[in-house]
Amino acid sequence: MLSLLAMNADPAEPRAILAFYMEAGVDAVLQEEPVDRFAGDARPATASEPGASPAPDQAPRSTSDAAVAPSLLAGIGGANLSRTTPAPPQPLADAPPSADAAIMAARELAKNAASLDDLRALLDRFEGCGLRKTAKQLVFAAGNPQARVMFVGEAPGREEDLEGLPFVGRSGQLLDRIMAAIGLDRSNAYIANIIPWRPPGNRTPTPQESAICLPFIQRQIELADPDVLVCLGGPSATTLLNAREGILKTRGRWRPYQTGKREIRAIATLHPAYLLRQPLQKRLAWRDFLAIKKALSTS
Repeated sequence: MLSLLAMNADPAEPRAILAFYMEAGVDAVLQEEPVDRFAGDARPATASEPGASPAPDQAPRSTSDAAVAPSLLAGIGGANLSRTTPAPPQPLADAPPSADAAIMAARELAKNAASLDDLRALLDRFEGCGLRKTAKQLVFAAGNPQARVMFVGEAPGREEDLEGLPFVGRSGQLLDRIMAAIGLDRSNAYIANIIPWRPPGNRTPTPQESAICLPFIQRQIELADPDVLVCLGGPSATTLLNAREGILKTRGRWRPYQTGKREIRAIATLHPAYLLRQPLQKRLAWRDFLAIKKALSTS
């Protein structure tokens, strides 16, 4: 699919093509024929014998074709991979930590955060989640951390990645309108995501990525200490409330949530992005927000 798009693109706009590849999550260039990265410069002995014809898998390649991979990688800051001189494998010391090690490190760091500012600074330096390498910046939170209600979604999108704030795109604008209908805005609500970095191409975060970031959002909820926690969408409800059913069955039901300091009331509702795709389901979300309004007025 990417190859077809590249063929149809205007060759005078290579920057636009590279930008599309990066937005789609492309981080490596693959060649049409396999290359043995462990072989180095080794070549079959028959290739150096006078008059010997190259083996079928050693057939000469066109110069223009061989230049494609190095030029593309050079444009996005990658290594210069040529067909004649393959890049050596990276040393094991540069390999990212395992998911288990990253989760343990996240738990230890989150535990040591004494304030939301400390937590944000720790996340800014945390190297255990690979998403930080593809995202433009950390998307930590928006709104009032002293608010009585906290909304938690799954992960930031493109607009959020550009601005560094959660829920500022179309789904965020819809969330603002729904909150306004029950007397809330960003001055009396606190908004965050389980994953604070945008996944490339807005793909769904992996279970490992969610598990690595979980200690940080749990500590963020603990430090904010709201009276009501609202999980926006199924992934948030599954991660924070251990909900095992689909969001349409999970939504609208109050559950207890332990912040670490006390037990608070938590509820799941439909994600605004889902409501944009399924506008008829706004009636269900409206019921949930009326329940949130009632809970805030009586607690």
